[in-house]
Amino acid sequence: MDATIQFSELKKEKSVAHHGGVYSMRQRSSIHSRRSSIESPAEKDLGEDEDPGLRAEGDYKKRQVFSTRHLLLLAYQATGVIYGDIGTSPLYVYSSTFTEAPSYEDLLGVLSIIIWSLILVVTVKYVLVILHADNEGEGGTFSTYALLSRFANISNRDPREASMVRMQRYQSGELGSAGQAVRTTIEKTRFLRGLLKTIGVLAVSMVLADGVLTPAQSVLGAVQGLSVVVPDLEKSTIVGTTCGILVLLFLIQPLGISKITMVFSPIVLIWLGFNAVFGIYNLAKFDHSVLKAFSPVFAFKYLIRTKHHGWRSLGGILLAFTGVEALFADMGAFSRQAVQLSWLCWTFPCLLLAYIGQAAFISVHPEAYSNPFFKSAPPGTVIPSLVMAILAAIVASQAIITATFQLMAQIMKLSYFPQIKVVHTSKIYHGQVYVPMVNWLLMIGTVLIAAIFNNTTSLGNAYGVCVMFVTFFDTCMVTLAAILVWKINPFCVFLPWLIIVCLDGTFLSASLVKVPDGAWFTITLASVLAALFILWRFGKEQQWFAEAEDRFPTSHFVQKSTDGTLVLSQKFGATKLSSIKGFGIFFDKAGETTPIVFSQFIRKLVTAPEVIVFFHLRPLETPTVPAERRYHVSRLAIPNCYRLIVRHGFMDEVITPDLASLVYEKICDHVIRRTVDQEGSVIFNSGGETPADGSSQHNERNPTGGGKEPAASASQTSSELNAATAANLATLQRAYAHEVLYVIGAEKMNVKLGTGFIRKALLKAFLFFRENTRSKIANLKVQRDKVIEIGFVKDV
Repeated sequence: MDATIQFSELKKEKSVAHHGGVYSMRQRSSIHSRRSSIESPAEKDLGEDEDPGLRAEGDYKKRQVFSTRHLLLLAYQATGVIYGDIGTSPLYVYSSTFTEAPSYEDLLGVLSIIIWSLILVVTVKYVLVILHADNEGEGGTFSTYALLSRFANISNRDPREASMVRMQRYQSGELGSAGQAVRTTIEKTRFLRGLLKTIGVLAVSMVLADGVLTPAQSVLGAVQGLSVVVPDLEKSTIVGTTCGILVLLFLIQPLGISKITMVFSPIVLIWLGFNAVFGIYNLAKFDHSVLKAFSPVFAFKYLIRTKHHGWRSLGGILLAFTGVEALFADMGAFSRQAVQLSWLCWTFPCLLLAYIGQAAFISVHPEAYSNPFFKSAPPGTVIPSLVMAILAAIVASQAIITATFQLMAQIMKLSYFPQIKVVHTSKIYHGQVYVPMVNWLLMIGTVLIAAIFNNTTSLGNAYGVCVMFVTFFDTCMVTLAAILVWKINPFCVFLPWLIIVCLDGTFLSASLVKVPDGAWFTITLASVLAALFILWRFGKEQQWFAEAEDRFPTSHFVQKSTDGTLVLSQKFGATKLSSIKGFGIFFDKAGETTPIVFSQFIRKLVTAPEVIVFFHLRPLETPTVPAERRYHVSRLAIPNCYRLIVRHGFMDEVITPDLASLVYEKICDHVIRRTVDQEGSVIFNSGGETPADGSSQHNERNPTGGGKEPAASASQTSSELNAATAANLATLQRAYAHEVLYVIGAEKMNVKLGTGFIRKALLKAFLFFRENTRSKIANLKVQRDKVIEIGFVKDV
């Protein structure tokens, strides 16, 4: 639509609205405050930039709140995804713990440790406490670190994205003296800040390392179970079948969690039901006296009596709760309430009955420890239970695969990894994501692991160590969250922390025995990943520091000379800027101040397009953003320079071939609406309208009440507004019709001369990584012949 026609129509609409004497509160400003911005089409003086509209309440990520129906559905989905790993542990815990037929006392001791591990580590520590240390619904150790960084100054941030983070740091008096001392110590100690960052990154890396190992372990174990039915099954057949299933498992990941759980959830639910029924059957038929193991006394007696051997057996017992780290990391896909509901109402009771029932059977048949699940199966249920065991073991991998996607999305948000494609697979459940590149890399890794290790014994030796490290890190992170976020006195936190740390440390020390036998692989892989994440973060922080000189308002770079022309500021040579015809759209990331590409453009080329638009994208954690709050336009100090902020959800498509027409339309609409609003303000302040309540209004300018002078003044100001607006619209129309240019920055970075050897080596590695992972200009979905890439160099 022609901008002039649009202006006339909007004026008519507004005049009708004004006739009734109803005004928006934001229009009630004085004439004099308005006049400064509409004095002439050329804008006589460079003023301040308008409020860019960067901060809005809806921009911040918020925890989703679900109805009862959706919550029950999420709990159902969570059962099929999260508990595949921890739910298949009854297949091998006793066989991994005992090396020979156990005595009744040893059996009770091990059962007691299993019961109290599920109660203390999983139920109390994770389900009832740690799940509350989420960052607006996102789970995992790294999300807790992100939570801490919002309540304490422990992390640097990209200045362009600072407005998208809701800081909630308490005032000193709110924390209490002890809590304040803890926060101050952490904030002022570089070592402690670095330690927290390292812990968060290591936890992510260890879950990712387990993400490579777990699918190979669970699927290979399931396929090996076929040897019960086909004893002469060859190893090559087992490995080949395993690799085929693994490939199929990763091929279905793009379907998304909701669709995958249509198959996986029934399998896990039925499998857990089998365990519960078997447990009740064995408990009633063989030896109900094993229920004494609910007393922790038997656990302590076992450890005291068996000493070193009992300590080493903890490396097998901890398999009863491996997968608990995925329970926390996967929370973002399901919500805290859904995870708690699925664990407390189904998974936890089923697993307790499974272990107790197996112990009841072993107490009568001690030799059954080597394969307790199948040997304790009621008569006639071996074949169905074998089928369910194989299916459950195959889908057990989903917990860690989903956790990997969640964690990768988190570390990218905090600039610990290059931005790669993240696909949201549900419009209803915002936290359910799929990361294509990670999926295919995981598939390659797990297939190679299965082919190289080719047996579950070797893989089992590498399993469990990373889990214990992560649970230990979670304990420490959540303890700090209790002090800095929940405002609990550190002295009240110390004793529970000490008890849980001792428990975690005992299991961790026992699991470290596996390091020479295979656990070195996952630790090495996790260390490499952690080094990569920290390297990227280090490089990004150096890049932010180097770019700081360009983070200023437009008036810092451009000024107006005495003859009315635009010149570069004194700092940059005071050179006169020439003007080129056209409509220039400068891309920027989140849009805090002046885009770096623009400051480089005018300083290097000493010219500027006739109309300038700073185009900023602000992704929000929602499927779509309503049209009324999607676009925000503001005027900048430079004449004919505007900022357009586009808020969009993960299902919205913003960059399209007709982007320029959208930008042009929104800028024209802003100019027109701004003028109409100002006209309304002029009429209201001149006293030319009757208030909405119909009462008379005292006119200070004309006490006699004649109203002729205010009417003349309003008419004169309205004419000035119309002239300025017509000139602005004509400029916009002329520039858009002549040429549209999409201007994109291509920043090159160079290590400063004289940089130390270590820092130089780190930056060189970062720059190599950066150059090979940057988004290419060809990926923009706009007209290629209208794109200009401006290259510039920054020293770091």
